[in-house]
Amino acid sequence: MNTLTNRLRRGSIALAIVAACATALPAHAQDPESKPKAASRQETIGVATGFALGAVAGGPIGAFAGAIAGAWLGDRDHKLALQRTALAADLDKTQGEQARLTQNVTELNGSLAREQERGEQLGLALSQTDEVQLDVGFRTNDDSIQVQSMPPLLKLGALAAALPDAQVRVAGYADPRGTEELNDALSKRRAEAVAAVLETAGLSRDRLIVEAHGKSASTSAEGDIDGYAFDRRVTIRIEKSGEHAVARND
Repeated sequence: MNTLTNRLRRGSIALAIVAACATALPAHAQDPESKPKAASRQETIGVATGFALGAVAGGPIGAFAGAIAGAWLGDRDHKLALQRTALAADLDKTQGEQARLTQNVTELNGSLAREQERGEQLGLALSQTDEVQLDVGFRTNDDSIQVQSMPPLLKLGALAAALPDAQVRVAGYADPRGTEELNDALSKRRAEAVAAVLETAGLSRDRLIVEAHGKSASTSAEGDIDGYAFDRRVTIRIEKSGEHAVARND
């Protein structure tokens, strides 16, 4: 009789072990279309611990119940651990992005401060000078800008573009030879050519005042070839906005 009882008890324990192992498998493993998933460390420990405690407390039935409870608790702990790890990774990523954004804002603020300081220095320099002026010379009966005149023109245009309260007056002139009508048109073409270069340097058109004076400002004596060279020019002046009345010849 004792032998039969021991066999039944061992059979019950074996059955409990098999059942406990089955309950330790992930729920979706029962789906034939899903891939089997290995039990987590927490789940395995839970099954073993529950089975041992259940066996001590209630024999085969207790072992079976303990294994089930241990598997559930182990699986829950495993999922909570994964969630904590994911949250920690997200927090680290967010903190890293926040640090990069803070650094970018700091760099932008520094650049803005430097640009403002540069603008203030340029404005101060202009305020201490009545006018910044440049003259561009031209050949006889020609309105094309010579190569050597381009760099100073571009620099002046960039300077004026950096001064928000500045305007640029572009005045064209001609020597006294030829008719008044011809020289007016020639001086206008010369002034427009210079204005186009200043726009290329970044100066907006609405800050340009283009004038054509023809031969009206010539002071050269008749036949003074050297003096005529100074009459064939375009004068560029940087002025404060509103400093002089706008006189535009279109």
